[in-house]
Amino acid sequence: MTDSMWVILFLPGLFLCVLIFVEIGRRLGTRRDEEETERERHVRSILENAIFALLGVMTAFTYAGAASRFDTRRTLTVQEANAVGTAYLRLDVLPAAAQPALRELFRQYAAARLARYQVLPDVDASEVQAARALALQGEIWKNSITTLKDAEPAASLLVLPALNEMIDITSTRAIMLKTHTPPVALAVLFVITLVCSMLIGSDLARKRTRGLPLHTLGFALALTVTIYVIIDLDHPRFGLIQLDYVDQALSDVLAGMK
Repeated sequence: MTDSMWVILFLPGLFLCVLIFVEIGRRLGTRRDEEETERERHVRSILENAIFALLGVMTAFTYAGAASRFDTRRTLTVQEANAVGTAYLRLDVLPAAAQPALRELFRQYAAARLARYQVLPDVDASEVQAARALALQGEIWKNSITTLKDAEPAASLLVLPALNEMIDITSTRAIMLKTHTPPVALAVLFVITLVCSMLIGSDLARKRTRGLPLHTLGFALALTVTIYVIIDLDHPRFGLIQLDYVDQALSDVLAGMK
């Protein structure tokens, strides 16, 4: 699914659902208003406030989690660029005859790792690049071990830790790519959003008004955009929020591999 299709399907769908539930609440509230006692109104007010507060808590909770994971993904991208750059520079301590082949493998590896995320949201193409990078990892490690047998002992202390860090961070990024807000938490947020929409419609009915159209539309739009931002933050590269500017770090490393 393309970025535009995701927006086209999600935003209007949620927006309409909120408006529909506001109208459902208004109609239900009209039927109940005449039978409601003062005590019932007081209890209803307490329950409504509690539900609205729960919506605020759930929204804050899911947004904070999504924003935290977004920052982590951004940090890991820069860390990988630094790790690849450091490992590449430490090839200087290896025998000169072995360096050209390893440097070429590094250039191919950096290009594959960069493409792994830049081709998203095409998941299949991303997995192809991930497999290519994994194969290149094996070649780099194998050739480095073979070369280090003929190098100074101190060279191993410089090259191997750098290679380990470069390889390990790929697993961390792969896990972060698949780590999102639990579907149950999102489902609860959606349900509470619709419940609150219905309660607002009910309040409009009790106040003997259909509500100001502009304010009702504004309420629906605000909720829709807020929930979309939460989901988009949790799925960067799949929606409107992107991390292309952070990829520049690895692009610069690749450009510097002469």
